Amino acid sequence: MEEAWLCHWSTIRSLFAILQWWSFNVTVIIMNKWIFQKLDFKFPLTVSCIHFICSAIGAYIAIKVLKVKPLISVDPQDRWRRIFPMSFVFCINIVLGNVSLRYIPVSFMQTIKSFTPATTVVLQWLVWRKYFDWRIWASLIPIVGGILLTSVTEMSFNMFGFCAALFGCLATSTKTILAESLLHGYKFDSINTVYYMAPFATMILAVPAMLLEGNGVLDWLHTHESISSSLIIIFSSGVMAFCLNFSIFYVIHSTTAVTFNVAGNLKVAVAVLVSWSIFRNPISMLNAVGCAITLLGCTFYGYVRHLISQQPPGTPRTPRTPRTPRSRMELLPLVNDKLDDTV
Repeated sequence: MEEAWLCHWSTIRSLFAILQWWSFNVTVIIMNKWIFQKLDFKFPLTVSCIHFICSAIGAYIAIKVLKVKPLISVDPQDRWRRIFPMSFVFCINIVLGNVSLRYIPVSFMQTIKSFTPATTVVLQWLVWRKYFDWRIWASLIPIVGGILLTSVTEMSFNMFGFCAALFGCLATSTKTILAESLLHGYKFDSINTVYYMAPFATMILAVPAMLLEGNGVLDWLHTHESISSSLIIIFSSGVMAFCLNFSIFYVIHSTTAVTFNVAGNLKVAVAVLVSWSIFRNPISMLNAVGCAITLLGCTFYGYVRHLISQQPPGTPRTPRTPRTPRSRMELLPLVNDKLDDTV
């Protein structure tokens, strides 16, 4: 009886973790798009910088004040030698995600970001000469095919936004690959990751944001109506961005790797539906089919990785399969990839 009750409670906790993760993620995406489109605040560098500042403050409060997670100690030299390069790539990734949101619909941006598994595999193959099981390559076919179909049939296509989202995938993949070498030995969770990277990212982005967008922000402050409510929305999106980090920490510890993978792809579908209901961007039938194919491909890719990770060491072809992480935490990028396109 007690075991049944514990199993029932575990299921409820996992469902709650997934729902709150979906809520924060979709809210941040919609708020960012609202800021760019409805508030006419067309300054992605500034928005990204505000989010980094809010995330840095939130991580400090969570670790130093509330003691939610113990602080992972990092050698001062490693902060510049290891954390700083990661923060630089992380910063580029976030900025590209926000730039793409300014020019293309949420549905199109989310579909392109689902291309990340393919870019990660290709970069590991080209740069590190890693050999992958044929099932990994086969699982990428529907992802690439779905992306091509979605891009060709996108009714609100913008080349600049498309390139920003595509290069954002490359930045995400680069960050994931660098994390394996630069942060070897440090078992970061999402909150400690933000604690160390957000201040560096703020430092990196603050000067370019002021130089490139400072005058535009000042003009917006003088000409835009309802400044107070608009600023509340902008800074609230930064708070929601940190809450998303916290929800990632919770959902990782409440679900399995397979459940996380499936829930992540379903979350993209939820974000697409919610954004369409709010912004009403035109979506053709073929475009929706392309998006569905991409998400199914991502789910299949995650399933294949899970199967390979369960193979015993003596299984044939194991030396030619990629290093597949053994724990749920390692299956995720250093900072959740679904966060990378929203912060």
